Amino acid sequence: MEKQTAPIAVFDSGVGGISVLKEMVKIMPHEDFIYYGDSKNAPYGTKSLEEVRRLTIMHTQELLGQGAKAVAIACNTATSAAVRVLRQMYPDLPLVGIEPALKPAVLSGKNPTVLVMATPMTIREEKFHKLLERYEDQATIYPLPCPGLMEYVESGHANSPEVLEFLEHLLGEYRDKGVDAIVLGCTHYPFVRWAVQEVMGPEVKIFDGGEGTAREMLRRITVADLCNPQQDRIGKVTFMSSDFSEEKIALFESLFHSEQK
Repeated sequence: MEKQTAPIAVFDSGVGGISVLKEMVKIMPHEDFIYYGDSKNAPYGTKSLEEVRRLTIMHTQELLGQGAKAVAIACNTATSAAVRVLRQMYPDLPLVGIEPALKPAVLSGKNPTVLVMATPMTIREEKFHKLLERYEDQATIYPLPCPGLMEYVESGHANSPEVLEFLEHLLGEYRDKGVDAIVLGCTHYPFVRWAVQEVMGPEVKIFDGGEGTAREMLRRITVADLCNPQQDRIGKVTFMSSDFSEEKIALFESLFHSEQK
């Protein structure tokens, strides 16, 4: 019973995983959550594999030490670097990662043209290349590293004119390539979805992996018999950050309560 009422931990390199947290709260409103953003060490997408793995394992161990019953690595870069190792370390732990939502994007049309926006490290990793290989015969896929984009979200400027200018410069050349769908392959990017849509046009479909990750967490805690039995309660969310600033926690809460995913 005590384990069932423990919180689910959601970990990210900064604020991006709040887009996943929102999906989890939506489908598991009676659960408690701890959200931990490693903002002091963000961004992860331009770090080495070894450094990202070290940080992800260290923070996962800290969250387990605080009594978390399950852990979501709500960061594509950290998932690529560390989820396989963490599953070996904690075989009985309900542990979910996130990967770019390529499957629903590819299945959204007949031989679509799909643009995958992600961090440089996510695009470099073998895990991503295997994902591409799985669908390359069903779609034309363009991987696009987006260094610098997550920093707009991390610094609280997700709704600024500068984001629009940045994305116009980054995405402009793809408007003439007949892109049908865009995959937001970093959990920070759903917070700039509005700008991606504005630059690419209303007919382009946009996908992210947050909802699928939330459903997978629900499935895993159900299988492990760890769902909170008090189904009529509203759970609480505790926000924590490695940079300890009140401003960062305020940004976490602001993004959590915003209309944007």
